[in-house]
Amino acid sequence: MEISSISLQSFLVLSLLAYYSNRAISETTSSSIDDDFIQCLNINHNSNTPTIPIYTQINSSYSTILRSSARNLRILSSITKPKFIITPTHKSHFQKTVICCKKNGLDLKVRSGGHDAEGLSYVSDAISFVMLDSNNFRDVTVDVDSNTAWIQAGASLGEVYYKVAEKSKIHGFPAGFCPTVGVGGHISGGGTGALVRKYGLAADQVIDACIVNSEGKILNRETMGNDLFWAIRGGGAASFGVVLSWKVKLVSVPAMLIVATVRKTMEQGAADIVHKWQFIADKLHEDVFIGLTLSVVSSKNTNGERTVSRIHNLVCWRGWC
Repeated sequence: MEISSISLQSFLVLSLLAYYSNRAISETTSSSIDDDFIQCLNINHNSNTPTIPIYTQINSSYSTILRSSARNLRILSSITKPKFIITPTHKSHFQKTVICCKKNGLDLKVRSGGHDAEGLSYVSDAISFVMLDSNNFRDVTVDVDSNTAWIQAGASLGEVYYKVAEKSKIHGFPAGFCPTVGVGGHISGGGTGALVRKYGLAADQVIDACIVNSEGKILNRETMGNDLFWAIRGGGAASFGVVLSWKVKLVSVPAMLIVATVRKTMEQGAADIVHKWQFIADKLHEDVFIGLTLSVVSSKNTNGERTVSRIHNLVCWRGWC
């Protein structure tokens, strides 16, 4: 019994020593990688370009930036936070971030508008990772003469719609409803909205793009080739590189539209309306869009119970309503 007791104590001591030794080695290695990453970003910095904005967990602005466009705050409370947040203001900042992450073996996450409900743009399985936030890279340049616009990845749909409307009341861009959705991710995932029946997806309007590939090179439609250009328009661009900007076609729209929102709960016959909607929605003229959104709300007819609400959004060009 005495020998067993001594053996057990020795085992526990050795286990603790091994744990803290490995932890110390891991922390030292991590610290070394962090230093190498920062040094990589700053080396050979071009004095003609702005300094790369870098935020670590000790910066006072870190939490504000991390939470700024995170739409699912429950995820933020239970995830490993990025070691660094980079907020590029120049295309070279994207290039250096990609190159330095690859050189130091760091996972890279790219955030445009942050509307991914699962937090995929700011969550990683890696212990140490970098988040590249495009929020400060958001210029929108509209050319109504050529019916085109160049849109940087950090711009929101609301900003795009506003910039287009500033230049013309009869031009539009077929994309989503929510004005805070980021263009970078929205278009790369397809991008559906109220004009989808007439003009298709937002990705269908893309005629050129600029991306940074895994080698840190900036490519456009010509230099990236047809296969990659096809893939980033619906296949999730972050799977293939980092989108800097999209060149899109603008479409013709009337100066006036008819729009409406109709809400009904289950108690008000929502199920019957949804059933009928399924049989007519695809048979309407392409100038008429009736979308459906289902949500859970508090019931007015019961004491504190929840019910299902359906919302129909109607967009109709004049002459068809």
